[in-house]
Amino acid sequence: MNIVQPVRDLSQLESMKKVLKSTNIRDYAMFVVGINIGLRISDLLSLRWQDVADGRGRPFNCVTIREIKTGKERTFKLNKNAQKALVELVEANGYTPEGFLFRSRKGQNRPISRVQAWEILNHAARTIGIREKIGSHSLRKTFGYFAFKQGASLTLLMKVFGHSSEAITARYIGITQDDINQVYVNLNI
Repeated sequence: MNIVQPVRDLSQLESMKKVLKSTNIRDYAMFVVGINIGLRISDLLSLRWQDVADGRGRPFNCVTIREIKTGKERTFKLNKNAQKALVELVEANGYTPEGFLFRSRKGQNRPISRVQAWEILNHAARTIGIREKIGSHSLRKTFGYFAFKQGASLTLLMKVFGHSSEAITARYIGITQDDINQVYVNLNI
């Protein structure tokens, strides 16, 4: 199994958004929603419109799902960027309550596959010059990395991800020696 990395650079995230949006609004929305809610790819791809939006296709502020891997109920907020991407997706592709958000072109009866999601993300990453290993799990790791960089504690992220220790969470979200060094550089007491 290959270990994938988060996208750690905001300019690269923006470049990936542009590439994906120019290719397919579904792929763009998958990326934006994925990096903003931190679900496992299996949970992200299984989302249906009725899970995240009202009867007119307007995104909810708060969503509750049952995780596929753990069977646990999980509640999360849809931030402005995730909501905006979903609105754009509805405008481009229409709205069917029972339909999958990220549906396969082969029919509305199923979502895109994990492999297809991996291919979409890898193509966008390579297009903008990212050479690290990127995959569908990079969405979840990117969420965690930027949440940490914006002040979320490892303890809180450990709970979000269901990890058993902060060390696992730090490794998971790609905290590097450069990040650790930055703590010393920024602290001037």
